[in-house]
Amino acid sequence: MVNPLNIELKNQESPCRKTNNFRFSHDDWHFNNFSRFQCSETQQQLARQIIAKSEKVCELSTEAVKSNKDATNHYLEERINEIEYCKQELIRNRNELPSEIDALTTYENRLTHSVSSLRRNALDICMKCISAREHRLGIDLANDSVEKELRQECEGIKCANYLLSQTLDKTHEQLRRLKSSLYSIDRDLEDKENNLRIDRHNLTLKETSLNLSIYHGKNSLNASSITKDEWEMLTKKNIEESAKEILTGKKIRSNIDRILKQIIDDLIKQKAATDEAFRLRIEETKEIKGKLELQHSAIMRQAHEMTRNITKLEKVIAEKEAFIALAHTRLGNRCHRPGLELTCDQVEKSLTKEIADLREVVTQLQQTLFEAQASLRFLLKTQMQLEEDINIKTNSLKIDEVYCMTLRRSIDYHIF
Repeated sequence: MVNPLNIELKNQESPCRKTNNFRFSHDDWHFNNFSRFQCSETQQQLARQIIAKSEKVCELSTEAVKSNKDATNHYLEERINEIEYCKQELIRNRNELPSEIDALTTYENRLTHSVSSLRRNALDICMKCISAREHRLGIDLANDSVEKELRQECEGIKCANYLLSQTLDKTHEQLRRLKSSLYSIDRDLEDKENNLRIDRHNLTLKETSLNLSIYHGKNSLNASSITKDEWEMLTKKNIEESAKEILTGKKIRSNIDRILKQIIDDLIKQKAATDEAFRLRIEETKEIKGKLELQHSAIMRQAHEMTRNITKLEKVIAEKEAFIALAHTRLGNRCHRPGLELTCDQVEKSLTKEIADLREVVTQLQQTLFEAQASLRFLLKTQMQLEEDINIKTNSLKIDEVYCMTLRRSIDYHIF
């Protein structure tokens, strides 16, 4: 094959030859034409090869581009479906979260009211009853069954209040966790909604769409930093955590129901025991007070009778002293008898014996009077002691029956 470059060189030399009156030969003329034909055919064949190759490359590139686009569209559809599925799962869990938050908030309010009721109602009343019973008097200031039951009720209320306060703290924390899960799911849903919007828009784009542009920046357009496994793990984590928190919330609510029922049942039982102790103590105090009042009445009657007896004894002693004075006067008058008439006769012996007998009788009467007076003093002292005991019992009844039992009627143990 003739090299076209050689022909060009020869053509470039022709001016020099022309200047030297050089002429080409006939063979040169044929060779030059042959070279031109050969070069033309070669270029045409090369052009046909390039055109064939171009058509093949275009056809293959079109198929590749179409295949890539179809694959991308398929993956977009799969991704959209996958995101939509995860979104629906998130929505399902998200729909349960507000209900659980509302339900747990209701239980939180129940606990708050229960704690407030125990502190401001029951415990305050029990402490007032204990304080009021410290004002009992005398022997009634005893550590009786009422005191024991009241203190036991106070301890029960304090323990219940502590348990409810702990449960309330756990409820606060669970509400916080539920709200945190709700926030995380809302953020995840918002991100997935934006992702769906972007991918759905990408799915609608075609090569003929307007506002398409080629990126000429230096940074890569592939800005993804999270793998699909990480994406699935994070979404799964949000779903699992929300389901876990919902389940925990339900368990806490069930536990609150159980605790409230147990606490209220125990407190109602203890209140009944305390009220029964009050009732028995009040009945016992009333019974003793009634007996003391009967004894007081009997003592008063006995004291009046003893007073009359003392008056009688004093009168009798006075009468006996008059007889003594009579005997003394007679005996004294007979001491003035003259001469032999001053005889120790039967009259003198009788008067002497009468005086001795009268003195013995008066002594006995005075001893009896002393005993009666001492008995009267003891009766009056016993009367005062009985009156004091009756006043003590009256004060105790006023504290237990009037004040404490009236207060305790306002204790209301119930499940909120």
